[in-house]
Amino acid sequence: MAGAAPGPPPAARLMGAVFVGVRHHSPACARLVADTIRTHRPAYVLIEGPADFNERVDELLLGHELPIALFSYSDQHASWTPFCDYSPEWVAITEGRRHGAEVRFIDLPAWHEAFHGVTNRYADAELRYAEVVERLCREFAVDNVDVLWDHLFESEPEPKGLDEYFDVLRGTAAADDGDAAREEYMARWVRAAVRHAGGRPVVVVTGGFHTPALKAELDSRPAEDAEWPGVPERERGASYLVPYSHARLDAFTGYQSGMPSPGYYQQVWENGPRRAADWLVESVATRLRRRQQPVSTADLVAAHTQAGALARLRGHEHPARTDVLDGLTSALISEDLTQPPPWNRRGTLRPGAHPALVEMIAALRGDKVGRLHPSTPAPPLVDAVQQLLRAHGLDQEGKIALDLTDPDALERSRILHRLRVLGIPGFERTSGPSGGTAPQLDEQWLLTPVEERLAALIEAAEHGATLEEAAGVALERQARHAQLRHLAGILFDAVLCGISTLSERVKASLGEGVKETGDLAALGDVLSGVLGLWRHDRLFGTAKDPLLGAVIDAGTARVLWLIEGLHGGPAPADPHRLRTMAATRDAVLHANAALSLDTADVTGVATRVSNDVQAPPDLRGAALGLAWALGAQPDVRKVRGIAALGDWLAGLFAVAREEVLASPDLVGVLDELVSAMTEEEFLVALPALRLAFSYFPPRERETIAGTVLAHRGVEGDARNLTRLTADPMVVAEALAVEHRVEALLTKGGLA
Repeated sequence: MAGAAPGPPPAARLMGAVFVGVRHHSPACARLVADTIRTHRPAYVLIEGPADFNERVDELLLGHELPIALFSYSDQHASWTPFCDYSPEWVAITEGRRHGAEVRFIDLPAWHEAFHGVTNRYADAELRYAEVVERLCREFAVDNVDVLWDHLFESEPEPKGLDEYFDVLRGTAAADDGDAAREEYMARWVRAAVRHAGGRPVVVVTGGFHTPALKAELDSRPAEDAEWPGVPERERGASYLVPYSHARLDAFTGYQSGMPSPGYYQQVWENGPRRAADWLVESVATRLRRRQQPVSTADLVAAHTQAGALARLRGHEHPARTDVLDGLTSALISEDLTQPPPWNRRGTLRPGAHPALVEMIAALRGDKVGRLHPSTPAPPLVDAVQQLLRAHGLDQEGKIALDLTDPDALERSRILHRLRVLGIPGFERTSGPSGGTAPQLDEQWLLTPVEERLAALIEAAEHGATLEEAAGVALERQARHAQLRHLAGILFDAVLCGISTLSERVKASLGEGVKETGDLAALGDVLSGVLGLWRHDRLFGTAKDPLLGAVIDAGTARVLWLIEGLHGGPAPADPHRLRTMAATRDAVLHANAALSLDTADVTGVATRVSNDVQAPPDLRGAALGLAWALGAQPDVRKVRGIAALGDWLAGLFAVAREEVLASPDLVGVLDELVSAMTEEEFLVALPALRLAFSYFPPRERETIAGTVLAHRGVEGDARNLTRLTADPMVVAEALAVEHRVEALLTKGGLA
């Protein structure tokens, strides 16, 4: 094995058990585990891992290309146990089997309550011992725990002091309830293995945080009467192997546990730290040159020189990871950095980073993607989806068009949407019906084969054994925790997927939500989406649906109740509020049969709000527009007394655009009001006026311009008034500058 150190390893032995505390995904710890097993030839190798997989350990040894992960799920939880070539746990499995040991996982199953909220079994407990880590970092003059670990262990030919390191960490941190349950369970396995080992050693490989507690458990309770612990049972769930990748293992991309930079440590594992350092420099240079970034031979020589000097200064026999990275940074980046390198602060790379930093992180990450052996068992969903894709001609590559009025095409569409809501990569819809607001009878999809598809399908199996079941459960879980504004989108997804049972539950949730919410914007989203399904969706079978009608009724009543009590001073028009008012108009006009309110009642509320001087100007305008759209005839002369005219008009135009176009009297009054403004008043009102008139498309703006010309008795082409060669805001800014200059000249007697 690459990098193996000769001689007996520094592992602690207690009452027949040899404990090896490790840091997950550490090459140094992996070498230590291999040496310990070779030296002691144990009867059992016990590993921190899910005990419910013990009967299937052989699946791990089929001949996969790492990295892979053991994915476990139940009704309420899903978790991963990842392995790469240099994971100490993986080396314990392979070396233990090679030397004839019984290999057992000894930790609680991933779905046990001890793992509540834990998506990665090998998530480090570093937050619990942050204080001692910070103290050690100060003592050794390093930036973070990763640099500290490299300095103490990865850069050394043979790691020394691991037991002391983990004792110090655990001595300052108390285990939580989950850790305590896990450690008690693992200790039972250790005692049973010691009893059944017949005097031969038992090697125990666990995270270093747990090792001191396991030693204490074994020391305090003898193993004479210990029996193998049982595995807790569950009602639903399963465990399967999935392909993993270096990208998913990297702490710099948000991975929860262990070592960062898996591509680099893969090189350390295979070729040793010196050659890994050379590889990193060459890889970064190659990546930068591909991006047309200048990297000279002199730069590379300088990077090598700097890394070597830093290694000697820091007491490393070979350049460690941060030695190389700091050397590259010094040689390749001459300007000030906008953010500190992530290896100095242990975090993800933020947007706007220097190209050299981006390529360093990419090189460190590596691009290795795992592959499962063809004989690896897979959940039923994988085979079910593959059969569906073949049967419906969706296992191809390229663009496909679907006519949704054709039953076969509709079924293909539902399959693709189910894959989409499950997050299966390689199925992208480029056009199609959206939200139910406008009828569309065709879809376009782009199908792309991707390596990540198998892993995604295996992981999606936690939702169900068939594609329809899995998509339904996934949407139901989204709906369970979704805010009101998102429920309408989930409902539409269920409709697209052809999942009617979920639709009924979401409809009920929408009905309850709209009765209680005080969020006008969310009400608008729900009303517009649900109304589109109720009005148009004969294609999917939701037109005139009674439950949708109940949602529309409750939502409309709630909007009217909320706006009548909404007060506030002058403020910019709120587009979300105005969309809600437009949706309320559409509900009354197009879904009147579903409403318990009379149109007269709605008109009365709208009229009262439009006359309420304490209501925001945009809401007053929208309320007038609502009453107008429902048949009331406004007195256009009252417009002359409106304050914050631009915001008021934005509300009016958002709701009653067609009525305004058909009212020359109102357009004439508006023309007179705008013409009467002083230049300063016009410049102040211009942004709000632009927003208001943006509700009209270009052709309708031409209609308004023609009405203005007619009102003034002027003949001409209205298009000349609406098609400007300059941005109106630029013109307005120029006028404002001229106004200020004129004022200064007047003040100085120079006008």
